[in-house]
Amino acid sequence: MHQLNRNTTNTPKELPIKVMQFGAGNFLRAFVDWMIHILNKEADFNGGVVVIKPTEHGNYQTLKSQDGLFTVVLDGVKNGELVAEKTVVSCVQDIVNPYSDWDAYVALAKNPDIRFVVSNTTEAGIKFNAKDSSEDHPPKEFPAKLTLWLFERFKHFGNDADKGCILLPCELIENNGAALKKTVVQYAEHWNLGKDFLNWIYTANHFCSTLVDRIVSGYPKGRAEQIQTTLGFTDELLVSGEYYHSWVIQGPASIQKELPFAKTNLNVEFVDDLVPYREMKVRILNGAHTSMVPVGYLAGLRFVKEVMDDDVVSDFVSKLLNEEISKTLDFPEAVKSKFTEDVLDRFRNPLLKHQLISISLNSTSKFVARLLPTFKDYYISERQLPKRIVFALSALICFYRGEFNEENIELKDDIKVLNFFTLNWRKYINKELNNNVLVGIILSEISIWGEDLTRYEGLVAMVSSNIISIDRIGIQETLLNLSNDD
Repeated sequence: MHQLNRNTTNTPKELPIKVMQFGAGNFLRAFVDWMIHILNKEADFNGGVVVIKPTEHGNYQTLKSQDGLFTVVLDGVKNGELVAEKTVVSCVQDIVNPYSDWDAYVALAKNPDIRFVVSNTTEAGIKFNAKDSSEDHPPKEFPAKLTLWLFERFKHFGNDADKGCILLPCELIENNGAALKKTVVQYAEHWNLGKDFLNWIYTANHFCSTLVDRIVSGYPKGRAEQIQTTLGFTDELLVSGEYYHSWVIQGPASIQKELPFAKTNLNVEFVDDLVPYREMKVRILNGAHTSMVPVGYLAGLRFVKEVMDDDVVSDFVSKLLNEEISKTLDFPEAVKSKFTEDVLDRFRNPLLKHQLISISLNSTSKFVARLLPTFKDYYISERQLPKRIVFALSALICFYRGEFNEENIELKDDIKVLNFFTLNWRKYINKELNNNVLVGIILSEISIWGEDLTRYEGLVAMVSSNIISIDRIGIQETLLNLSNDD
C-alpha cells in the first residue's frame, strides 16, 4: 500500500493559513484539526493550519512526510447505537520548527491571514520563566515564544487593531485564556516591550478560556492494519478517539461569526461564563467516575464498560446522576438530561478500556472536589442526605481498607491518607473500635475532607449502616435494597 500523502490521495495544499497551532499531538489532531477540517467542508471556513513545534525534542518528521495529512478514527455510542467514523484530515498546510528555523517562525507574524492561535502544551505549558530572554531564538516556554511572535506582528502591522488574534488555548487548567494572557503580559513587561504593545495585547487580541472534552486514545495498535487495509494506504499518524466531543469557548459574540460552528453539527458552544459548564462537567462526568470506582470495584467489576453492562451498578450510576447530581445544577432540564445521557453513552463505549483502578488515583481528594460540593448543595436544597452519594462515600471508605473479599486493592493516594485509613481499619478489625466509632473518626478527619463531615445530621448512621450491609451481603444486594427504598 502507498503511504498517505497529498500525491497518493490527490489532495492539494490550497488553503490560506488562518490558524497557528502550537503542538501536533494526538489530542490537537483528533480535536481541533478535525473540527477545522469539518468547518472547511461544511461551513466554507477555508482555513489552513500551520503547526509550530513547541518543544525542542522531535521534529514532526512523520507529519512532514505525510504532507500534514492524517486519519482520525472515531468510535462511540450515540443514542445507544455504535457509531464509527474515519476522516482524512487535510487542513494542516505547513509545519515550522522554531528551534531549527526561527526566521520562518517570525515570518508567520507578517501573514495577514492568520487570525487564530491554538495551543495544547500540557498543564505545565502556560508558565513564566524569568530565564527566558527576548534575545533567545527561541526562548524555552511556549508563552515566551508567543509573546515574541505577537510583538513581531505588532511591529510589522503598525499597531493595527485588526491584526490582533483570537487565542484558544486547550490546556487543561482553569481559566486557561486568562492564564495565557497574564503570562504574555508578564513577558512583555519583563522584556520592556513598551506600553503601546501592552495596550495592543489588551485591546486587539482576545484570549478565550476554553473547556475541551474528548477522550483521544492515540494510535490504534490492535486494529491499525485492518483500518489501513480499509483505507487503502498506510498512515503512521492514525489517531483514534471517542465520537463524543465538546468545546465550550468563553468570548465575545463576534468570535462566533469568525468561527462558523453554528453551520455544522459540531458540539461547540460560545458562552459568556465558562464556570457553570466546568461545574456541570466536573459534577456529572467526573462525579460519576469517582462514585462508580469504589462501588464497581467492590462489586467485582474492573472496567467502566463492565459497570455499564451490570444492570444493578449502572442503575446506581444513572440514578445518582439524574436524581441527585442533576438537581444541584442550574441548567435547563433538557441540557442536563442531554449531557447526562452523553456521559452514560461514553461510558458504554466498548473500545475505551478504562480500568477502575486507574481512575481510583487520589480518590479521597477527588471526592472532595467532585462529589462533596454536590452533597452539600443537595443537603441544603432537599433537606435530606443524598443517599447514593452517601453510598459512594461508604463504598470509598470500604475501598480504602485496602482489601475486600480476601483480595488486596492497590490503593494510590497521599501516604498520610493511606496510613490514616490503614491504622483505623486495623483497630476496627482488632475490635478496638466499633463500626460507628470508626466511621465517626474517618468522617471527622478535616485533613482529608476539608471539614468535619459528622456535622451533617444522620450521615454517620447512614454510612455505618451501608458499610455493615456491604460487609454482610455485598455491594449488589445492598444496592438492590437501596433501590427498593426509593
